[in-house]
Amino acid sequence: MANNNTDILDRINITDLHLRTIIGINPEERTNLQDVLINITLFVNTKKAGETDEINDAANYRTITKNVINLVENSQFFLVEKMASEISKICLSNEKVVRCIINVQKPSALRFARSVGITIERNRSSIDAK
Repeated sequence: MANNNTDILDRINITDLHLRTIIGINPEERTNLQDVLINITLFVNTKKAGETDEINDAANYRTITKNVINLVENSQFFLVEKMASEISKICLSNEKVVRCIINVQKPSALRFARSVGITIERNRSSIDAK
């Protein structure tokens, strides 16, 4: 059942998830694992979980994180845009997550830059519309 009380949205932050994967368009990027840094903000109503202290009333961010790790470590995306989009789908597959912000950084993408990345924001309707 979807979260109907969307007037109150709290944020769950998953910060600096550091993973290694195949990502990029250049030949060496297609064979060598590279670091990616992922930050996720999940917008949920945590009121009931805060009152009951029951995991069934919460968005289980551990399960979401495990699914993101599995996706990223077993993927071979060409673009960080695609990776971010697929991560958002995982987040929004949890019925308690109303909206998410996904930031994917690729530290080795540009010489002289600490990192290059993308931040996307998706909600349930943006995923359902496809």
